Amino acid sequence: MKKNTLTFILMLLLGLVAGTLIGQLLLPYTGLSFLTKSVELTWQPKADLLVIRYDLNLHIRLNLISIAGLAAGLWLYRKL
Repeated sequence: MKKNTLTFILMLLLGLVAGTLIGQLLLPYTGLSFLTKSVELTWQPKADLLVIRYDLNLHIRLNLISIAGLAAGLWLYRKL
């Protein structure tokens, strides 16, 4: 498989989504709450340039499991 930017971004997103799903599955276990405690990051760029106007809302919820999934996606990309 050819390494390129699209493959890199896809692997990182797949790792992040997989980590988030695993984190959601581990929510009922109180002993693992340190792994599933989430922090929400929000970025809301907007502009009005008279010709075009945009408003973008980006919300990201991160926990330790999702960061581990992100690292796994990076590791898999490097193994390609």
